[in-house]
Amino acid sequence: QVQLEESGGGLVQAGGSLRLSCVASGHTLLSYAVGWFRQAPRKEREFVASIGWGSSSTRYADSVKGRFTISKDNAKNTAYLQMNSLKPDDTAVYYCAARSGFRSPTSYQDDYDYWGQGTQVTASS
Repeated sequence: QVQLEESGGGLVQAGGSLRLSCVASGHTLLSYAVGWFRQAPRKEREFVASIGWGSSSTRYADSVKGRFTISKDNAKNTAYLQMNSLKPDDTAVYYCAARSGFRSPTSYQDDYDYWGQGTQVTASS
């Protein structure tokens, strides 16, 4: 079992930056792909970014390409989402998820085995 805990959310002005962290406990993240998803009010949860178990491959939603960067530090058992040039449309609860078994990154929520509780990100105009 892997437990995931997100942190780093908050309120920021449009154009600002935040870095989200996702700390894993119960198992090393070494063999896990990690994804970030978000859910805005009255909307479905959607894919944001993902990184493969070996960190050599990543995937991004078109809406965040060039602004967000996903990374994973296996020594710290932590994944990150660096978010720059934030827009009001980025306002959402952000969730991290882990996919076991030395897998590649994926944008499908059903591919992930473990989920965190989420952290709120608000970008004000």
